[in-house]
Amino acid sequence: MSDGRAAGAAADPSGPRVVALGGGHGLYASLSALRRVTDRLCAVVTVADDGGSSGRLRRELGVLPPGDLRMALAALCGDDEWGRTWRDVVQHRFRSEGALHEHAVGNLLIVALWELLGAQALTGGGLADGAGAPVTDPTVAGLDWVGRLLGAHGRVLPMASVPLDIVAQVRGADPAAPDAVTEVKGQVACAKTPGKVLSVSLVPSDPPACPEAVRAVEEADWVVFGPGSWFTSVLPHLKVPELARALTETKARRIVALNLAPQPGETDDFSPQTHLEVLQDHAPDLRVDVVVADRGVVDDPAALDKAVQDLGGRLLLADVAADDGSPRHDPARLAQAFVKIFRE
Repeated sequence: MSDGRAAGAAADPSGPRVVALGGGHGLYASLSALRRVTDRLCAVVTVADDGGSSGRLRRELGVLPPGDLRMALAALCGDDEWGRTWRDVVQHRFRSEGALHEHAVGNLLIVALWELLGAQALTGGGLADGAGAPVTDPTVAGLDWVGRLLGAHGRVLPMASVPLDIVAQVRGADPAAPDAVTEVKGQVACAKTPGKVLSVSLVPSDPPACPEAVRAVEEADWVVFGPGSWFTSVLPHLKVPELARALTETKARRIVALNLAPQPGETDDFSPQTHLEVLQDHAPDLRVDVVVADRGVVDDPAALDKAVQDLGGRLLLADVAADDGSPRHDPARLAQAFVKIFRE
């Protein structure tokens, strides 16, 4: 993607091939850091959102929820005037008394391209990505075209070719029965239901993975999990069978970037090592090479180090949090941690 590129960008065009997994604000954070390090970057994004603008478009038009895909594209925009302007445009939400209220411009743009390219494919027209290469899936082609418009420093792909629903097993969802386990369906419901999330699965249980996403994982040098909502943004990738197979069999090395704080409604009272234990429960065959954690939020480094070793990896403690006290990663600091890992 060359249009709108920031002059003098620090990213290395010959840097490692990196695939980042997740969704929402967590993936935005990792992409904002990784695009400073390499231009050979691909985001593989969860497609289970059922709330807000994305949920409305999904229900009305039967499309993949575009919101997390939009956020990933916005994170890959350059720091020049072109990139900042288009980032703000696609992230802009309408405020009105009517049907457009709270719709994000980028969501509408993505869905419009999907409709146009889908109609073109039905009439036998050939599809191409933003660089002119042939593409068979209108969804992928549409995202590539938006990426070209934004001057994105990388590619954004869905993890599956169909919309998904997350189903969570939650203990204590009913305050009257604190030990009972309840099945909760839907990403929004999973995030808001009180109680402790024990595990997640997907409906459909065997969804078709996006072929380009599987190929990106197979050809990557590094795969990055997190940060992000653990049960609704990170772990779902390991529940898409074809993608899970690629993630466990790829020759790429794997990084887990841990959250700075528990996710309200999902991982309340989770320690950093609990996140890794849950990851291992959901993907027993997955091995991890490096775990990145902010040294300021790790109360028991020895316990975390043991959990990392149980996954076959090593622990990197670094200062990656923002200075404002919020549970946000600082993109420049996280980028420095990635550079250190990639060079070792």
